[in-house]
Amino acid sequence: MTSEERRRQAQRQAEIAEAAARAFRILPATPRDLRSGKEPPRGPSHRITSDPDTVERDLVRLVLTLVELLRQLMERQALHRVDQGDLTEEQEERLGATLLVLHERMASLCSDYGLTMEDLNLDLGPLGRLLPPPD
Repeated sequence: MTSEERRRQAQRQAEIAEAAARAFRILPATPRDLRSGKEPPRGPSHRITSDPDTVERDLVRLVLTLVELLRQLMERQALHRVDQGDLTEEQEERLGATLLVLHERMASLCSDYGLTMEDLNLDLGPLGRLLPPPD
């Protein structure tokens, strides 16, 4: 690795660290995080509350949210490649059919677990919604 590459990598790591620090500064503290100085310190603060009855559905919701985010990113990349003329007509057709099947399968998985596509669009508080609005 050259010194220029190391410098760029160090700069990128510093940018990531600053972005993470900004994100943690805007996360609101929960009442559990705000203890008086008289209480003994407890274990690490956990902000995730889970109900044993819904943990499977919640886990499926999280996984499907990540898959949907990746699906939308792939779709946008595919549209960009089509706009650039990087694909043959056959490749465009195959890509379109694949993305359509993937979208239909996502909708099917959501209905299997009693979710809607809107349920996958997590609210990230001050950062807004995770997924962009449908076109």
